[in-house]
Amino acid sequence: MNSFNNKDGKVLRFCYTSPLPMRLDRWLVTQQPEQSRARIQKFIDAGFVRINGIRSRAKTPLKCGDEVQVWMPPPEPLPYLLPQQIPLDVLFEDKYLIVINKPAGLTVHPAPGNKHGTLVNGLISHCPDLVGIGGEMRPGIVHRLDRATTGCIVVAKTQEVLVNLQSQIQRRVASREYIAIVHGVPVSNRGTIVSFLGRHASDRKKYDVVNANRGRYACTHWSLAKRLGDYSVLRFKLDTGRTHQIRIHCAHIGFPILGDVCYGNREKNPLPSYAQALHALQLGINHPVYQDRMVFQAPVPEFFEKLLNMFRNPCN
Repeated sequence: MNSFNNKDGKVLRFCYTSPLPMRLDRWLVTQQPEQSRARIQKFIDAGFVRINGIRSRAKTPLKCGDEVQVWMPPPEPLPYLLPQQIPLDVLFEDKYLIVINKPAGLTVHPAPGNKHGTLVNGLISHCPDLVGIGGEMRPGIVHRLDRATTGCIVVAKTQEVLVNLQSQIQRRVASREYIAIVHGVPVSNRGTIVSFLGRHASDRKKYDVVNANRGRYACTHWSLAKRLGDYSVLRFKLDTGRTHQIRIHCAHIGFPILGDVCYGNREKNPLPSYAQALHALQLGINHPVYQDRMVFQAPVPEFFEKLLNMFRNPCN
């Protein structure tokens, strides 16, 4: 690791927690999605990636408990990563972190096809020092929510806090609870969905349940909160946080989320195109500095409450 110390940039540390082995380069892309797999492989070939302090190859299989260290170069300036005055529903804020109740329709971070009007643009207006923390296009973002998903999201204000909070999620110290309205009514009151998730075979914008050698382990616990005629309210607790995990798992067991036009029922969608009935209700973390347990809860959005009332009183 000494060779890293003589370079500008920063060293990121990750812990591999899956019980199944996975190639180093494939896994790093999931941890640093703003980096391409080709660029990650160049980092590895250049000796900028270590497993437990030892230089490794792209195809080296990771084992549960391995520590991966990555040297990342300083971020290049992005001319479109500009502060914008975007209203933020702040649930909590101190000098180390900020917790936001994200509305539907707000993308978390810029991307080539969506360069402005994101949560990150609003955050760097609210907290100018975020620039340079974490990835180039998502400074301070610990985890993400889909554009159409609402609720709790935590953002770090320092690199140390970012690493701490990401580690809490990886080690399941952080807790995340979601609520959704789904099509159909489960027979049982609770269950656990375990699968492997990877890219869809024909649509690269989607993910799917795949074989173990093609995807990443995913585990979702669900419970039935309420039956509403042809619909149900489900609550979810996550053991893992894969892209689109809850949405895919709900569709996989036959209860797609209301308003999910990607994995759900397109014909029965009473929601606007920018929204779906999935809400990050609660987030629990240990404060990265003070170590106090903190639990945040975001009230469900107005459109979600209106749906619940409509299904409770279908004749109104």
